[in-house]
Amino acid sequence: MKADRQKEILRLIRENSIGTQEELARALNEGGQKVTQATVSRDIRELHLTKTGDGHGGQRYVEYHASEPHLNEKYVRVLKEGFVSMDSAGNLLVIRTVSGMAMAVGAAIDGLRFEEIIGSIAGDDTIMCAVHTPEGVARLMKKIRGILGK
Repeated sequence: MKADRQKEILRLIRENSIGTQEELARALNEGGQKVTQATVSRDIRELHLTKTGDGHGGQRYVEYHASEPHLNEKYVRVLKEGFVSMDSAGNLLVIRTVSGMAMAVGAAIDGLRFEEIIGSIAGDDTIMCAVHTPEGVARLMKKIRGILGK
């Protein structure tokens, strides 16, 4: 029951812009999971969710995969400083960076350990990430936009 609920929470935050515990509890309840705000609060802590900008002046929950939180802050900073744009092609994500920053941004993306990425290759201003599925590319792009606040 708990594992199913937490799996549903991860699905909800990947697919929707959910910024409060109340919104998350409402979405779970509407989906048939009967929860309280206190249960949602515990799940958020256990899942190590964090908030990031939603690109519209608000905040939203995202997954935070960090064994070393101080490094993740550096990775996010490098990603934000070097990122120019991104686009998808099938199960590939192509990220354009400031000239000369692709290796650093690629290392930051690898350090953030996105579960969708199989591997990545960086050149001078372009990174190509191989992703398990085209749906995973869409999820990954949403995560990156969340980190960037776009």
